[in-house]
Amino acid sequence: MDMLWASWTLDRFLILFVGVAFLLIGVQVTLSHYRQNFHHRAMWVPVVEAPIFFLIAAGLAWTGESALWIPYLVCMWAGAVSGAVGFYFHFHGVGVRVGGYEFRNFLMGPPVVLPLLFTAVSALGIAAAYWG
Repeated sequence: MDMLWASWTLDRFLILFVGVAFLLIGVQVTLSHYRQNFHHRAMWVPVVEAPIFFLIAAGLAWTGESALWIPYLVCMWAGAVSGAVGFYFHFHGVGVRVGGYEFRNFLMGPPVVLPLLFTAVSALGIAAAYWG
């Protein structure tokens, strides 16, 4: 078992890390959006994307199947874009609360940083793909 991991390249580890990160982010975003009753259709995007990203990244890291490279890259670019769009929605969501862009609304409103984390993990996935 130890020899198996020793033969893995850094890009393969990063792709696996990206997959696991999307699994964990997916749990958090699902809980958060469920709490808000999915009041906007766009809330479903990261909830659906995250487990798909996990499966493709984990499959690519574990098997190295060349047929998964294109779907993996498409997913990572889609994640980068949807995270940026999510940042817009979250930032706008803070602004429409009573008091607008006051500090307390950043504390109590939608988490502005979480969609940026989605974009950052996607960017790491893109970098790992082109690294190897």
